[in-house]
Amino acid sequence: MEVSRPLKSDDKLKHRPLTPFRFLRGLICLVVFLSTAFMFLAYLGPWSVLLRYFSLHYSRKATSFFFGLWLALWPFLFEKINRTKVVFSGDNVPQKERVLLIVNHRTEVDWMYLWDLAMRKGCLGYIKYILKSSLMKLPVLGWGFHVLEFISVERKWETDKNVLLQMLSTFKNPQDPLWLALFPEGTDFTEEKCKKSQNFAAEVGLPVLTNVLLPKTRGFCLCLETLRDSLDAVYDLTIAYKHQCPFFLDNVFGVDPSEVHIHVRRIPLKEIPVSNNEAAAWLIDTFKFKDQMLSDFKSQGHFPSQLAEEQFSTWKSLLNYMVIISFTTIVTYLTFSSKLFMVYVSLACIYLAYITRYQIRPMPVLSSVKVLSNRKGTRGE
Repeated sequence: MEVSRPLKSDDKLKHRPLTPFRFLRGLICLVVFLSTAFMFLAYLGPWSVLLRYFSLHYSRKATSFFFGLWLALWPFLFEKINRTKVVFSGDNVPQKERVLLIVNHRTEVDWMYLWDLAMRKGCLGYIKYILKSSLMKLPVLGWGFHVLEFISVERKWETDKNVLLQMLSTFKNPQDPLWLALFPEGTDFTEEKCKKSQNFAAEVGLPVLTNVLLPKTRGFCLCLETLRDSLDAVYDLTIAYKHQCPFFLDNVFGVDPSEVHIHVRRIPLKEIPVSNNEAAAWLIDTFKFKDQMLSDFKSQGHFPSQLAEEQFSTWKSLLNYMVIISFTTIVTYLTFSSKLFMVYVSLACIYLAYITRYQIRPMPVLSSVKVLSNRKGTRGE
């Protein structure tokens, strides 16, 4: 986002030039990220899914730990390699709360910068996103989204309601840390979409917004209604960029952004209305507040109440990187030196592709038996 023109993004004006060094470094990072993701998924993904048959809680702990190591590569890329400055402001939220996050959607990579905050709060492996179903079809990454329990939606309420209910019902255990990220605008921000949103808002008598789109309220209300008893709070996050709104390859090659600003408001559940109509009105008022904050950011270049969040350790990041590279090197050698390991990887890929394609997420056997027993008992009565 340019400070003087928050609605426009000129691809020709990058914060840093794409030099041969940045291009080569970006290609190396991309190869490393994709190869490590593939090996982590092939060797650990099936086991984390199969562990669900025995314990959903311990499956999530294992998944969070191992795949959290890989997710930590992204903040390392953003802040240590690309030298992007991530500025936090607002409320200094505590560690490891169970929360619903509502975030504005400026560009295709907003969701990736939530990892910078989640890592600092000890919830990197527990963050889950509600995203469009087409992203689940991405090679390799789609498998990872499935293993990490991201919720895919078609953006058609008649289809999505049952999917959301089914998935949200598995997130109710207060012993499982949870950061559930929702982008209520439903799509990333463009001037064309903004005009359509403004026209619709004017027709139905809702606030006309200039820096965000009018939020869709039904998904938010359903998340809140289903999880209210097990959540600690709602985090209202507002993201803004200086100079440029970045795209994925801008992040890879390190040309943008120069600064990412994330404003955090922690809202206790008791301050959010219980009824769906009032909760929907609350969400619209929240986005009206976001719109004003982004207008102020345009003129001032920052959000109010900046925080002095601790920088994560470069040495720990390098150690994490070496662990991932070592693991990938070992299993790559085993894969190409042994037919047995090659067969295992092939079967693992088929399994991951299958469960992702058909959205299969096993539930613990004992829980399933109890449910069947309860149903039989109910019928007998």
